[in-house]
Amino acid sequence: MGIFDSIKNVASSAAAEAKRNFIARADDAKDQIIYKYPERNVRAFTQLTVQADELCLFVKDGQVVGKLGPGRHSLESNNLPFLSKLLEKVTGGDLFIAEIYFVSTREFTQIKFGGPIGDARDPETGLAIGTMVYGDFAQRVVDPEKLLVGMVGLQKTSNEGFVGWFKSQVMKVIKDRIAELLVKKKWPLLDVTSGAYTEEIEEEVIAGMDKHTQNYGVKITSFGNFTISIKPEDEATLKKLSKDVAYSRLAGGFQQYAQGQAMLGAAEGMAKGGGEGGGGAGNALGGMGMGMGFGMAQMFMNQNQQQAAQQPQAAAAPAGPSVMDRLKQLNELKGAGLITDEEFAAKKAELMKLL
Repeated sequence: MGIFDSIKNVASSAAAEAKRNFIARADDAKDQIIYKYPERNVRAFTQLTVQADELCLFVKDGQVVGKLGPGRHSLESNNLPFLSKLLEKVTGGDLFIAEIYFVSTREFTQIKFGGPIGDARDPETGLAIGTMVYGDFAQRVVDPEKLLVGMVGLQKTSNEGFVGWFKSQVMKVIKDRIAELLVKKKWPLLDVTSGAYTEEIEEEVIAGMDKHTQNYGVKITSFGNFTISIKPEDEATLKKLSKDVAYSRLAGGFQQYAQGQAMLGAAEGMAKGGGEGGGGAGNALGGMGMGMGFGMAQMFMNQNQQQAAQQPQAAAAPAGPSVMDRLKQLNELKGAGLITDEEFAAKKAELMKLL
């Protein structure tokens, strides 16, 4: 070994020795919520630095025996009495033994989450549809001591272990809350996935999270990009069925709607046949379209009403929606984009004649 190698080794040992006399969060751990200092044996008079947005905790046998706030501290039992509980006596009081943790108290944002939340039953169609949720949230440690004791008990004292556990808690609450809201509020799935109730759902999830995480000293402060989604093919099915349900209400019932749809199919068939050799008759029938279907449905409904009027002794059937109610439903269909402007105008004209 040359003289320069010897000098290099001495310098390296001196640097390592000096490093042991100073404790702080590692530079590559600045963005971690929980950082555990790798050494358990700490020399007396070591200088410990705590940043402005964190707290340093000393843990022994799963219990927090002391904590230090922001600043630079000299680890001496004379000015930090709790250190006397950590002294290794066989060393003559020159060595403390403890697990040292740095816990960040600032807000951490854009923590991503996502996954399936299970089947949700759509109140309009009765279908059970698989749903997904994804987004990000912001969280802050409000009680570092509670967090650390709780995480030590769960054996999740690394940053990765804590974040993974916390995300699982978020998903659990989201599943429970969304399922409960859909049942109680009877929100159509298409409205939920469109974002119409995102604010209400976020408020419910945040309130629900408090019950699960307050014992761990952590709080969710906000959500971002909170999205509930379903498969495109399920969305297409729901839109079609929702449109059918809405049309059946406008026609006065499912039977009348089905009759109208049958007549519409017949009209389309005649239009196609006329197109091959019927000339103007085919075009005329083709132009009748949905209006003819609704007209036939209205005719059947009127016939049913006349028959009911001629048989007063029979048990009265439940009254269908009024013309004003049907106009309101028609307007809602147009607003939701389920019918075209032409279909809206044609049906509105028919209903206005009934006033």
